[in-house]
Amino acid sequence: MLRIEVFYWLLAAFLLLTGLRNLRERRYVHAAFWSLLAVLVGGGDAVLAAGKAGHALPGQLAGAGVIGLALLAGRMRREHLPEAPEAERRASAARLGHRLFAPALLIPLLTILAVLLAPRLTIGGAPLLGEGSPTLIGLALACVVTTFAALAVTRARPALAVAEGRRLLDTMGWAALLPLTLAALGGVFAASGVGDAVAAIVAAVIPADDRLACLLAYGLGMVVFTMIMGNAFAAFPVMTAGIGLPLLVQQHGADPAALGAIGMVTGYCGTLMTPMAANYNLVPAALLELDDPHAVIRIQIPTALALLAANLVLMHLLVFRG
Repeated sequence: MLRIEVFYWLLAAFLLLTGLRNLRERRYVHAAFWSLLAVLVGGGDAVLAAGKAGHALPGQLAGAGVIGLALLAGRMRREHLPEAPEAERRASAARLGHRLFAPALLIPLLTILAVLLAPRLTIGGAPLLGEGSPTLIGLALACVVTTFAALAVTRARPALAVAEGRRLLDTMGWAALLPLTLAALGGVFAASGVGDAVAAIVAAVIPADDRLACLLAYGLGMVVFTMIMGNAFAAFPVMTAGIGLPLLVQQHGADPAALGAIGMVTGYCGTLMTPMAANYNLVPAALLELDDPHAVIRIQIPTALALLAANLVLMHLLVFRG
């Protein structure tokens, strides 16, 4: 049985190697940051097990580790890391051509196949992909398989994948964790009752018996909340708990699968238009050394608005089919 924990351990190993590489280069803050993150990612099972057994200390230590990451992040500095000469990179790109895109396209393809085939993949009656979300396990498995596919296409050594992954991770710095932290923040907001507060405000402002008004409130709310939080992962649990489930699904009979899928994509229209999504919009501008740090956002706004309009139409057509 392939469990998601296996991939967490692989990720922890990669983070630890990144920390050790920084330690050898005397980049002590970076080394401490990635090593501490490796411990938190790899030790998650131990914390959960201790919590179920009634022991609070491991959870408190994990919380202290998160605070430590925040303190270290403030001292991290982005530096240029050595890479292959430009002439060598251009020659490699010319030699490989469009084959470079094949490994990247494998990730969504393999993830979809894993989700579709998960019910049929069993060993002795037990699911091969283990318990939990087949999408998450399929995505993790697709990333591992794609790594070997990329090595086969480029004919590079496995050590190069680790070295280049580490270079990209150090170039992005703490911003690489934003999707993870924002997703966790969304869960915290939902658990603390923010969704209920949003539902009360929406019910007071719009006619709750009008499904189109509720649908627009959900879609536009996803965009606005995503722009505030910086990621649709944070907005999704709040808006779904506050508007999606009580008003659209339970009151108006919307299809939860279609609503959730299109609603998440709608939220990402807000990601394209906000500086809060630093890892998507500000880091690329810094990496490209653009004069305008918001140049990426300015270019993305027309696309975001067009996608928003298309998603709202799709939601109206698809979520109420039943």
